[in-house]
Amino acid sequence: MELQDIPYNKSEYVETASGNKVSRQTVLCGSQNIVLHGKVIVQSDAIIRGDLANVKTGRFCIISKGAVIRPPFKKFSKGVAFFPLHMGDHVFIGENSIVNAAVVGSYVYIGKNVVIGRRCVLKDCCMIEDGAVLPAETVVSSFTRYGGSPARVVADLPEVTQDLMVDFTKNYYQHFVPARM
Repeated sequence: MELQDIPYNKSEYVETASGNKVSRQTVLCGSQNIVLHGKVIVQSDAIIRGDLANVKTGRFCIISKGAVIRPPFKKFSKGVAFFPLHMGDHVFIGENSIVNAAVVGSYVYIGKNVVIGRRCVLKDCCMIEDGAVLPAETVVSSFTRYGGSPARVVADLPEVTQDLMVDFTKNYYQHFVPARM
């Protein structure tokens, strides 16, 4: 299944030397604490909260329109502490999803309108279905597919999940092209 070209307005995006494509309509809070490791696409109206704690993505991550990436926090008697959010390579985050996880491994697919509770750990090669709500501190093991509200395991994923996610994210990046005016 070959992806269709995904056109974007070249004047709306900033392209960095490492190949990141970031929409000018993106809200980057605390941009000095946000590290995009190359060939990352951040679409319009996405919010990345680097003002709370460090946010790091791997290579070939796609953060769709309206997604919110927010470092996790823990409440203590003396207040609240925020912790860094690390995301692996080849991660897709669907439109309007909220990610409040501690760790998002590599080769992870997060669908549209997903809510990932605070301090969740998503291991490598897992999938969260559209509309799923992952309760706080859930650990999603490798090669599992979660769905529902609250989200639970609905299926196992095949051994080729890593290869599928590499192909998907690289194809998405290659087909994310400036619109012909």
